Amino acid sequence: MAPDEKLARYRSMRDFDATAEPSGDEPLPRADDRPRFVIQEHHATALHWDLRLERDGVLVSWAVPKGLPPDPKKNHLAIQTEDHPLAYIDFEGQIPEGEYGGGQVHLWDTGTYDLHEWKDGKVQVTFHGRRAHGRYALFRTRGKQWMIHRMDPPEDPAWQPPRDDWRPMRPVHGPLPDGAGWAFEVAWPGQRMLARVEGGRAYATDVDGNDVSSRWPEARAMAETMGATQAVLDAIAIVPGADGRPDSEGLLRRLGATDHTVRRLSRDLPATITLVDLLWIDGHDITHDAYRDRRDRLLGLGLDGPTWQTPSDHEGDGAALLGAAAAQGLPGLVAKRVGSPYRPGERSPDWVYVEAR
Repeated sequence: MAPDEKLARYRSMRDFDATAEPSGDEPLPRADDRPRFVIQEHHATALHWDLRLERDGVLVSWAVPKGLPPDPKKNHLAIQTEDHPLAYIDFEGQIPEGEYGGGQVHLWDTGTYDLHEWKDGKVQVTFHGRRAHGRYALFRTRGKQWMIHRMDPPEDPAWQPPRDDWRPMRPVHGPLPDGAGWAFEVAWPGQRMLARVEGGRAYATDVDGNDVSSRWPEARAMAETMGATQAVLDAIAIVPGADGRPDSEGLLRRLGATDHTVRRLSRDLPATITLVDLLWIDGHDITHDAYRDRRDRLLGLGLDGPTWQTPSDHEGDGAALLGAAAAQGLPGLVAKRVGSPYRPGERSPDWVYVEAR
């Protein structure tokens, strides 16, 4: 089948007067004859990555909701979509709302690939990109549904998935610690959770390990901005009132929301996902690292947005922060020993809850 015939479906789904996507009529200069690939991060209705392989004059395409799997132990879903024109390999920008695939498209990686096998229902390639490397297999499971599997060992030999049984670390109650080596942060009243972010999606569990993901769509919105970054975050869902202070009544309403009312309540009573610690990042457990190092890595993620924030902590005069918390009607603060590890599920004297009076 000629490329023009293969692109008929692609063209029928788009209005090229409305979208800047290439139509397939553009000239295509080539530097060499090696087949190319592109992976585009696509912030559409749901964040996903579009994998496209140059083949017989078009880009054969799959939507991969979680991106390429970094480890051969775990396959990722890939959904075959319509063939795209070769000019799409350089496309990034905004597809207008209302158009097919409306949303922002970013180039996540481009490069060449070695072809090992291409037959109906099975493709094997080795990627040579800036971010994507190694041998992968795509295989059809049913209809347009495929899976993508990494055939090589993990590129990062130390990569490990996060544990499923982690629970938030908890403070002991006590007086304000004296001396150096302590950091102080506000004790925010809200629902404590661990948010596992993968493929732009957030899976949140409370202190007892219950799944509360659907209760806090604000965490999902945060996860979409993180793209391919994978992390486990210690967080608190706070519901601010009209004055910006935590609203206990609003929090109770959000905690009591059903699946039918959570969407409306998230508009009427939006929560702020307040991030206080980082346990795991891109395949590496950092719970044994010092609190200060974990916090620095958390701050480095730059997670501040419309309904999420990473507030700073303070080393030095805890008494001043405690007084400020009391003046704002906040319950107190948490003192954290800067050199302490994170002990999931434990109540540790390295963290001290100090009540404001």
